[in-house]
Amino acid sequence: MVALYRDGDEPTRRTGPASPIAPVWRGMLETNRGFVALAGNLEVTGSVPRELRDGPLVLAPNHIGVFDPFVLTKACYRIGIAPKFMLAAGLLDTPVVGWGLRHAGALRVERGQSTVLESFAKAVEAIKLAEAPLLVYPEGRVTHERGMWPERGKTGVARIALAANAKVVPVSQWGAHEAAVWGTETVKGWSDVKPVLASFVRAMVRRPTFKVHFGDPVDLSGLSADKPGDAVRAHKRIMQAITDNLVRLRPDEPDMPAFHDPTRPTDTVSPWRS
Repeated sequence: MVALYRDGDEPTRRTGPASPIAPVWRGMLETNRGFVALAGNLEVTGSVPRELRDGPLVLAPNHIGVFDPFVLTKACYRIGIAPKFMLAAGLLDTPVVGWGLRHAGALRVERGQSTVLESFAKAVEAIKLAEAPLLVYPEGRVTHERGMWPERGKTGVARIALAANAKVVPVSQWGAHEAAVWGTETVKGWSDVKPVLASFVRAMVRRPTFKVHFGDPVDLSGLSADKPGDAVRAHKRIMQAITDNLVRLRPDEPDMPAFHDPTRPTDTVSPWRS
């Protein structure tokens, strides 16, 4: 797998989400480029075909750590796209980053059945408008899988794609977990933040490589949002595509990651890794 874009390369086309303050979002994207470069080197392979960029499109990445949203944002910007993120309410409520994400069109996901259904409906409508691709994590959380392979995940991404008749591009990534340890689910004070910041400083010295691969669109032909069981079938195809591409990103770490994070839970086993 040959890297098509490395640090220092300029994207061939830059776009931003349709937003009244798109310049603010572009400024955040530029700032993010430098932030990621502090911690390591980015290599991007694959791309999103031009013919898919103007229609309903979902980007579905695996989730390996707290730093990988920054890496994904830079990788997307490098190939010339600026997706909307579907994110948990907690991140969108932060004072600075959350403000920018909200005004850039990020979609909020709240806990609770009624709010999840509302978020689902908003996501489907946003994709149909095709203002920008929508990036959603199929796993729903940072993986707890002991080898850091994709977890079983949930069918939300598949349901959104089928309901909006959207194409799905699987995005596989590796290395971002080395920039910042998992830490803790809930930050209650400085003691919870300190390990994450310390690991980021160490990454600045070690300079890990962050690999992101944009795969071929997942074949969802023959599947329908109205047919029972098709969301599960679509989810399996999406997760398997992410996993198969991830194999090629970590050939020297086929079973366990070389980087040991003592704070990360390891209480699940991937059904996608044979």
